[in-house]
Amino acid sequence: MSTSTASVSAAELRRRVRAVEEVQARTREFAAANALATREAAVTASKAKDDAELAAREAAAAVLRLFGNDSELVGQLLGLSAEDLEREAKPVTAARAKEVIEELRARAERPRPVRRARKAGAATTGPSAPAPASAPEGGLADAS
Repeated sequence: MSTSTASVSAAELRRRVRAVEEVQARTREFAAANALATREAAVTASKAKDDAELAAREAAAAVLRLFGNDSELVGQLLGLSAEDLEREAKPVTAARAKEVIEELRARAERPRPVRRARKAGAATTGPSAPAPASAPEGGLADAS
């Protein structure tokens, strides 16, 4: 009887080893997927950071140009030092600053959307829409 107990124990041992190997394989798969997702998130965040930095530089160049390159005044308005503002705006070309200004002008010229406040009971007290007239009067359409 000890041989059959030993063979059952060996079978159970093999089953447990396979189960542990499966868990290890899944763990490796999850680790690889996590590393990939984290890396993609880091790349996306880096791209967003670069885009935001570029937009900030372009905005600084545009505002300086609009204020006649008075970096002292603009720096005071924005709470920045004039040197920081000039350093930020320096890499932006004059042509790009003009483009940004034109985009801002176009945006400023667009009429603002009119938002009307909804009345509290308008939805419940308003007239209901008439039912669509898909069948002739009298109920069902004539099938003949």
